Amino acid sequence: MEWNKLLSTIRFGLNSQEAEFGRSHFHKDCDRIIFSSSFRRLGKKTQVHPLAQNDHVHTRLTHSLEVASVGRTLGIKVGKKLKDELPKNVSPYEIGQIVQAACLAHDIGNPPFGHAGEEAIKNWFRQPEHVSRYLSDLDDNEKDDFTHFEGNAQGFRVITKLEYNWYKGGMRLTYATLGAFLKYPWTSRETKHEKKFSAFWGEKNILEDVASTLGLIRKDTLKWARHPLAFLVETADDICYRILDLEDAHEIGILTFNEIEEILTPLCKDEPSFDKIMGSNRSNRRKMSFLRGKAIGKAIDTVVEAFFDKYDSIMNGNLEGELINYCDDSVKKPLNSAKAIASKKIFNHPRKIELEIGSYTTIGTLLSVFCQAVKERVSGKKELSYRTNRALSMMGINAPKERDNLYHSYMKVTDYISGMTDSYATHMARQFGGIAL
Repeated sequence: MEWNKLLSTIRFGLNSQEAEFGRSHFHKDCDRIIFSSSFRRLGKKTQVHPLAQNDHVHTRLTHSLEVASVGRTLGIKVGKKLKDELPKNVSPYEIGQIVQAACLAHDIGNPPFGHAGEEAIKNWFRQPEHVSRYLSDLDDNEKDDFTHFEGNAQGFRVITKLEYNWYKGGMRLTYATLGAFLKYPWTSRETKHEKKFSAFWGEKNILEDVASTLGLIRKDTLKWARHPLAFLVETADDICYRILDLEDAHEIGILTFNEIEEILTPLCKDEPSFDKIMGSNRSNRRKMSFLRGKAIGKAIDTVVEAFFDKYDSIMNGNLEGELINYCDDSVKKPLNSAKAIASKKIFNHPRKIELEIGSYTTIGTLLSVFCQAVKERVSGKKELSYRTNRALSMMGINAPKERDNLYHSYMKVTDYISGMTDSYATHMARQFGGIAL
């Protein structure tokens, strides 16, 4: 792959390169994402703990901002080492902006209740009675978009179709940022081989356009090697959730400070001020901030080293798996320990499980109402029920018209529901269930 193609400043949906005094092309990408309504709603969406009452706990919004901060630093450091290989019109700081923009958008398609919401949507569409009632007229590739619903693919749909310029380029981001966003540059067709994917079947042509423009290496009919900067986006996310999930768990009493200190100390013990700060009478929250900051800094430097250790494989499209897997053990082992304790204690905490089970009911209620309304509308039924008319009215711009394509109409249902915040989805489901607040 070649950097002069990978760093394209052409905007999707415009096929032009807008220049503006004072803001680079990629700076504008960051601004477009930050000022979008989809990004704003991340403030009321689950990161790990659904409907958390503690305001210190991360939401998808604060998580995305922190990932973007880490990603920007990774991009700048990689860009400085790549300086002689970069096109003359792209600086190392602009590499940081590309990674930052992709990081800001990396969770923008996640439905309410985080990964539990994704699973709830998949589960509802996989029920035999729902397959026969709603999906029987779709082809297998179209069915997979619903039975394997994926937040990454929904995010690609948001930024290329739904936000700002509806079905006319979406946010109209640069191709470089779109490429860095695609952590899994293949369609739902790959669900037999891959757990995740970054494009629904309905966006296959957009995916192909992005991959072709950037010169990504084709692996299969609708599967490409990652953009090199996508490895940095993924790693920024990995670093943040592995370390910061621990901080949240301590904040709400799932993990003790000593448990977290044991995991993060190997990443921080070489800091000159380590003994002084950790031996002081500072609060555990302040000590936690110190550990978190130093651990992230150490991880960033090691990831940059791993990127260049595997540089040829990355550029040839041959590197498999996460970049963290290729880091020095001094960083990889603590980060893997953080992931392991999160899986064991955080994700299996009773309160989290209770709310996740509840999310299945909430999502199921919404899908039942809106999918039934859409099916009635598209089928051309002469007289729609009062309930269906009201449901379609609520969908607004997402509501299909008579005889619209059924697949695209169902996609508009998942667009609508996945765009909801946790609290709004819960409120609406309660209303639909006759439990008025």
